[in-house]
Order: sequence, then structure tokens, then C-alpha cells
Amino acid sequence: MKILFIASEVAPFAKTGGLADVTGSLPLELKRLGHDVRIIIPFYKTVAKGDFLIRKIRKSIEVPLGGSLHKGLLRHTLLADIPVYLLENKEFFSRDQLYGTSAADYPDNPLRFAFFCRGVLDLLKRMDYRPDVLHCHDWQTALVPITMKYEHAGDPFYGQTAVIFTIHNLAYQGLFPVGALDSMGLNKSCFTIDRLEFYGKVNLMKGGILTADLVNTVSESYCEEILGEEEGCGLEGVLATRRDALSGILNGIDYAHWDPATDRELFRNYSASAPAGKAANKKGLQKLLGLEQNEKIPLIGMVTRMIAQKGFDLMEPLLHRFASGKLQLVVVGTGEARYTEMLREIRAAGAGNIVLHEGFDTNLARKVYGGSDIFLMPSHFEPCGLGQMIALRYGTVPVVRRTGGLRDTVVDEVDNGREQNGFSFDDYGPEALWEALMRTVRAFNDKEKWKKIVRRGMNCDYSWKRSAVKYEELYRRALARKGVEEWIRKKTSSTS
Repeated sequence: MKILFIASEVAPFAKTGGLADVTGSLPLELKRLGHDVRIIIPFYKTVAKGDFLIRKIRKSIEVPLGGSLHKGLLRHTLLADIPVYLLENKEFFSRDQLYGTSAADYPDNPLRFAFFCRGVLDLLKRMDYRPDVLHCHDWQTALVPITMKYEHAGDPFYGQTAVIFTIHNLAYQGLFPVGALDSMGLNKSCFTIDRLEFYGKVNLMKGGILTADLVNTVSESYCEEILGEEEGCGLEGVLATRRDALSGILNGIDYAHWDPATDRELFRNYSASAPAGKAANKKGLQKLLGLEQNEKIPLIGMVTRMIAQKGFDLMEPLLHRFASGKLQLVVVGTGEARYTEMLREIRAAGAGNIVLHEGFDTNLARKVYGGSDIFLMPSHFEPCGLGQMIALRYGTVPVVRRTGGLRDTVVDEVDNGREQNGFSFDDYGPEALWEALMRTVRAFNDKEKWKKIVRRGMNCDYSWKRSAVKYEELYRRALARKGVEEWIRKKTSSTS
């Protein structure tokens, strides 16, 4: 198959979160399966300043939006031999951040990403490149399926191209005032309840859900959760209308990139079959952070954004217990001032067993994964989560709230019929979190039980290899729904 990934961020070129990890890893595995995979993203300032070999392609576009003509150029680079196209427009993308400042999103985001989406479709024609599948990610790319359905329905160029729309986080929907319709070049006929209208605003996520051939989320549990009122973010009814087109595929991690046997940032390498080096990493991390070097004290790590969604509102009333307990807590990340301030204050008050490192430090994060005994993710909701998968790979036992992808990857002793690899809790409350953590500490003190839990976690397979095969099947289903049987016949004949 010819597959084009359309995304607003792709690691290592531009990244704000897990979306970039997915769009930077899944294409590599699909290529290994024999597919022709390409990627297109905006040519951000961060890409231009990065250490990447970028070259120009003699392709230019002109996109009429908001009463003006906006021009763009195409550039090109590679991601492990996968072509990566970069759509350039300095007015829109030569900015310090991808989506906005710390104070607010860029007010012209509808215009910026309308230019990107419309530019992609225009470039396909100029390049005479007809993918079998367009794989779009989150609201920033929703205008691709929207315009294909409402503006290009009769265009034979796109007639045999299927569109997959992946929801990475339903909470971010691309909500804009009705005036954004004009800036995005959309007809007012799109502003109806069965199209893009959502409580008086334009909702691009809703449009993507309604117009793509198939829709998927980044874990099986999250797929079910967003059909309910609590996690549906107001779109549960819309999703219900597309239930037959909705599915969940668990994200994976790159096991070559996340491997304690080869990770150069660790104090000592180790593996499931040779786990002795794990203890040296704990000792090294304790020393690096000024903690008491004691193998008997459970060391709890968090690599996260410090926001309420990640469970920091549960952490707040428990901090005094962390400070007085026979344990250590290390938090690496950025987030809301109220949470960073509370950690700084308790540290200043004498809690020497609590360490906060503000800012995302990739090298330190790897040391936390390798040196911690326990990895804490008490999220209110978590579409997939990658931290718990990395922790399992590094022999660090996860403690999570049973939600979304955390539910699909972390197995507690109460999950009958499945072998335990971590600990979890259901109720979103501080006492439920603390009870799960204390169960974990008791298991930590039972060395034989702990070794078994650690070993099971390290032997789990949450690699992209499994997930990529499921995406391959999703693409095949989308082509079948589209009425395109050519690729399916070719696949069948090549394997018979």
C-alpha cells in the first residue's frame, strides 16, 4: 500500500507530546512490513533550526483562504529512508512554538492548519502522487477528510483513496468561532448539527469523525470510554453514530529506542535475562539527585506533565504522606505553576526525599525509568500512555489508575486470569491512589514476589510490531469500505 501520514507533529522533527512519538514510530514499522510510507508535516521553525538535512523540491502552492492568497513551498528530508515532506509558509509556521504560547493558543490556528490541510491535497495533485490511504491525526488534520467529502466527492483523483482519522486525545477538538469557517475556506452549509456545528462553534474534531472512512483511537479501552458521557467530551453522541467505523489500536513503543540493554544514558545496562544492573541504576540516580543511597527504600519516579489530568490533584493532599514516608519521590517534567510550587514548597520545608526537576530532560528521564523501582501514573484519563510501557520495559513497576491505555497494559493481581505486571486502582481519589501505592510497597518488600512482577513486565511485548499489523488491517478495511479492492486482491495473491 501507499500510505501518507498527515500530522501536525512528528518526532524527532517537531514534538509536544505522544502524538509525535506515534507518527515518528508507526511509519517505520509499516515500512518494515513492505509498504510505501511517506509523511507530511508543516515546516516549523524548530525543524528549520534542527540538525536535519533539508532540501527543496520544485513544488509550490497557492491556497486562497480568508480573502487572501497564501503561498507555500515544499521541502524534503528523510526519517530512516522514509520520505518526509515539509510544507513551508513562514507567516504560519516560522514561530517559536507549534500551537501557541504559554499564555494561549495562536488565534490564527484555524487559518494555519487550513492552509496545511488544503496545501497537502493540492500538493498530491501537483506531484501526481495518489496514496491508497491518507492517515490523519487529531483535529489539526481534520480538514483533509472534511474537504475531501464536501468539496472533492466527485474528483476522480481522490476516488480510490481511503482516509483514516486517529483520535489521540478527544479533549482537544479544534473548537473555533463560527467566523473561522470563512478563514478556513468552508461554505456555511458546513455549519449544521450533522456537520461541523457544535454548541454554536465550529468543531473540527467532530468533522473529522463524521467524514473519515474509518476512525480509531490509541487504545481499546479509550475507544469504549469515549462513547460514555464522562470521557466523551460532548462528542459521545457523534461517536455513537459512527460506532461501526470506530475501533481502538493500542500504541506501541520502539523497543530498539527504549532498551535498557543498550541505553547509553543508564549508569549500567541490564536486561530481563541479566537484571543485576538495575540496582546500580537506582544507586546512581539516588546519588545524582542527592537522595539517600539505600536499596531498601522504594524509589518512585514520575516523568510527566504536571497537570490535573495526570493525577496531580490527587497527589496534592498526599504530599505530606510522601514526605513523611519511608520512600523517595522523583518528578521530572513541566506543568501548572500550582503543582510545581507545591513540590518546591514541601522540598523547602525539609522533605529531602522528594525531588522535582522542572523541564523535560530526556537524559534524566531515561535514568528515572532505569533507576526507579516504581513508576507512578495516576491519570484521570489516559488515551494510551507511553510512560507505563517504557517503565515495564525497564523493569520499573507501574502504579496506574485503571483507565484508557493504562488499563490495557498494566495488570494488577486483582485481574483474574492475567499475570501481574503492576498495580492499579479504579476510583479517582487520593485514598484509592495511596492504597494502591501501599500495596506496591508491600510487594516491593517481598523480594521474590517483586522479582516475578518485574520479570513479567520486562517480558511484555508492547512494541509497534504488533500494533502495525493491526493498522495494516485497518487500512485494508478502509479500502474495502471505499470499494477499492485492487490492493486487497494483490495482497491475497502475494500471500497465496
